Amino acid sequence: MYRSPVICAVYARIRQLAHLAYDAADHLIDAEDVLTHAQAGLPMELGDGFLAVPSEQDARQEIGRRFTLVSELTALGASDAVATAEQYVAERRHCGCLPAHQPPALSRTQSSTMLAVARGEVTISNGRPWNHRNLDNFSISTIRALESRGLITREDCQLWAVDERVHLSPAGRRGLSASFAHPRPAAPTTTRPALRPSGAAIPARSR
Repeated sequence: MYRSPVICAVYARIRQLAHLAYDAADHLIDAEDVLTHAQAGLPMELGDGFLAVPSEQDARQEIGRRFTLVSELTALGASDAVATAEQYVAERRHCGCLPAHQPPALSRTQSSTMLAVARGEVTISNGRPWNHRNLDNFSISTIRALESRGLITREDCQLWAVDERVHLSPAGRRGLSASFAHPRPAAPTTTRPALRPSGAAIPARSR
């Protein structure tokens, strides 16, 4: 594959996302260690190189700090991944390499919903979809229509005020990526017959 400036930028963004995900995983592992030590009464380093048994309050504060770091590190991960995928597909199309799959036929609302789902912005609470980026509601009928076509899936979620998360299925990911930079068909044009100049003679019919 030709390493154009766009492709090099794509690789750089993928490496950045990988490092952010790795750092986030480290913080989650550290949070688990803090909880384990607090429950077992084992000493651990609590800053400045001193070992001490963390109290329940200290453990909660440290775990909360780790969770905040994870949230900050991964806040833009999904949207950056979608933007990187779109950049990659567009560049490959420019070089004449078309996706192996055809994009599914979707309405404008369904397409915007698929993008929002890919960016990790859509959850369901009390049977109603919610877009966390635009602070707007989606139609549950749109979610069900995409789900019936096997393009999205739901996953139970235990977060406060969230019942389910919505994800793209493998077919949904293939379909969405195939739609990136996909040329839209030109709108049909209606041509009118040319008007005859006033006073022009009408040719006689031959019998």
